[in-house]
This record gives sequence, C-alpha cells and structure tokens, in this order.
Amino acid sequence: MKSALSKANNTLFLLTVGLLAWLIPGAGYLLLKENRRAVIIFATIVLTFCTGLYIGSIGIINPVGAKPWYVAQIMNSPVVAVLGYLASKGDYPVFGRPNEIGQIRDAGD
Repeated sequence: MKSALSKANNTLFLLTVGLLAWLIPGAGYLLLKENRRAVIIFATIVLTFCTGLYIGSIGIINPVGAKPWYVAQIMNSPVVAVLGYLASKGDYPVFGRPNEIGQIRDAGD
C-alpha cells in the first residue's frame, strides 16, 4: 500500500515539475533544487524567445494562418497565447519583417 501511495506522489510531483517548467522555463529545475541549471535554462530560453520576437515582431505568432508553427511556439510558454491574442487583433507596430524572416516557407508554397 505504501508503495502505491509513494508512486502516486512521485507521479504528481513529476507532473508538477513539468507544468512549472512549461509555465516558467527553468522552474522545474528550481523545484528540483538545481538552481544553477534553472538559471541557465531560463536565460537561454527567454533570450532565444525574445531574440525571435525582436527579429520578426509579434507578427510571427499567428494562431490563425500558421497553426503548426503556433503549436510549436506555444510549447515554449503560455506567454505565447497572450502574444497570439495580441497578434490576432493586429494592433501592434511591426518593426521587423515577420512574413519574410519569422516563418520559413518551402519553395512549394
């Protein structure tokens, strides 16, 4: 009986770690007490994400016309859902070239 309870607690703990890691990159490692790795993961993912937004603006987050790319982007963080909502309204300045740089298209399109 104790083994089943321990296995259920372990499963719940792992699900909590995974959910925290999705909400805030590196938070799962923080919960596991791996602070240095948490900071490295957080900085790497957030800087990569922000660099992509800087290059292509939030216009690259397109929940309507580019669903496969949107699904891949939302796996980064739920912040993408908020940015996707703002992008779908279209009330944002575009400083980059989102249709040329943000989404890679193949020659068949």
